[in-house]
Amino acid sequence: MRAAALYSAAGSLLLAGLATPPAGGTPGTLGTPAGAAASPASPASPASPESRGVAVAAARAKAAGIRFGVCPAEQEAPDGMRCGTVSVPLDYAHPDGKHLTLAVSRMPATHRDPRNSKRRVPRQGALVYNPGGPGASGLAFPVIGVVPEWKRIAAAYDLVGYAPRGVAPSAPLSCVKPEQFYKAPSPAPVHPSAAYKRERIARAKAYARGCAQRSGKGLRFFNSLNNARDLDVLRAALGEPKLTFMGASYGTYLGALYATLFPAHVRRMVLDSAVNPAPAKVWYRANLDQSAAFERRWTDFRAWVARHDDVYGLGGTAAAVQRAYDTASAKLAASPAGGTVGPGQLQNTFLMAGYYDDYWPSRAEALSAYLKGNAKPLVRLAAPSPETAKEAENGSAVYSAVECNDAPWPADFAVWDRDNTRLARVAPFETWDNVWANLPCAYWPVPRQRPLDVRTSRGATPPVLILAAERDAAAPYAGALEMARRLAGSTLVTERGAGTHGVGLGPNSCVNAHVDAYLLEGRLPGGRAACAPRPEPRPAEPAGHGTTEDRRDALRGKG
Repeated sequence: MRAAALYSAAGSLLLAGLATPPAGGTPGTLGTPAGAAASPASPASPASPESRGVAVAAARAKAAGIRFGVCPAEQEAPDGMRCGTVSVPLDYAHPDGKHLTLAVSRMPATHRDPRNSKRRVPRQGALVYNPGGPGASGLAFPVIGVVPEWKRIAAAYDLVGYAPRGVAPSAPLSCVKPEQFYKAPSPAPVHPSAAYKRERIARAKAYARGCAQRSGKGLRFFNSLNNARDLDVLRAALGEPKLTFMGASYGTYLGALYATLFPAHVRRMVLDSAVNPAPAKVWYRANLDQSAAFERRWTDFRAWVARHDDVYGLGGTAAAVQRAYDTASAKLAASPAGGTVGPGQLQNTFLMAGYYDDYWPSRAEALSAYLKGNAKPLVRLAAPSPETAKEAENGSAVYSAVECNDAPWPADFAVWDRDNTRLARVAPFETWDNVWANLPCAYWPVPRQRPLDVRTSRGATPPVLILAAERDAAAPYAGALEMARRLAGSTLVTERGAGTHGVGLGPNSCVNAHVDAYLLEGRLPGGRAACAPRPEPRPAEPAGHGTTEDRRDALRGKG
């Protein structure tokens, strides 16, 4: 499923029987299409055509720089933020061929110490941020400097955001007409029938064909490896000899690829809510792990609602809350709320509670009100928005292109059916919705690659700071452990017992202290570190309002 672009705050037993590898064989080296012979020089080799192309593109970008000026009106940029562009090759093996233009935003370092107004903070360079997805824009990221937790970082660093290749306005991809993207109301069967599966297979095939038809012959070049190469060209265009980077969710995989490909170009790197970079997990098995983890987080949410039964009246146990949810889903199937909110929209809305704790009160309130006869809160949260259809369709197209291009996927639906039928018996909440989000990858019309063996050797790169919440559903904790194992010398900071997707520079002062010490002083804790969890949300606090939502909007790229 798409890992939501997040604000940095900013399943092993279940999957034991799901060990059959995806069709296409075992992972090897990224850059070689599945089933093709390996090239003499791997993409990570300085001798590869792509590596030579990056060097050419970076040298040109360094010479050209970025002409920052007034941001486009549609970005609604605040005073002080400036925008520009950088040119990158579509295909790094041919740096003199077609180029793409990436949009970039920057807020210069303030130099103001929030703890001492008389002290001028020296500039440390640019901090480049990727919010994840894949398919999310970071253009609004520089706005985050006004949030109190970010002010010390904003004093020392230019905050730099960008829209990765394919993400509007950076050579935007599209797979269907935006007005056709939302289909509402929609069903969300926990145990889909054979007829429904056939319908979804047909839709997945049509979507994959649409991606090829609407995005053209260059579709195969929209992948994670080229995203990492683009990052190095952006570094050079900014005039930075080495990259200081913060990536969230999918952005952590991008950062890990960058560290593997360009170890000498890393200055400091924060990977927040780390995904599993093991080649065998990219991306089919990662989605199985994710579905299992969302079931655990869905249970956490229902238990919280049950503890506040005096407020919401949805039942005093997690099982009772599940029954209330099922009742609402059945009612919406019979009569969609507002004409557009059916079981599918209900499921999508409550899925966000698996990402972010601060969504818990609004979801519980909406469910309670709906079952008491007031559908307005639920419609407000769940109804599709025509105004955001174009952005959502573009994000979905980029997500599909990158994940489908990155690795082999099972080409036989029988494999998907077997694995997810098993998983849905113990993790029904998200499993099949996750399948439908990714199923176009089974029928992808361009050659797939094999994932890079992400790893760094001790001393080859500066130590990396990895952040993770122990009960994160979108980026299960095992992925952070694997990331730490593969990036030699890295340090993992864990928010114990927490599950919000996004850990750094949010409400947890313990985590924030580690991020500040690292980015401002290059200082890491000795060995792994743990922080107590952030407080649970209070039921009286409406979600979706105030600084937390503002922080997430900035880091997700919402203007």
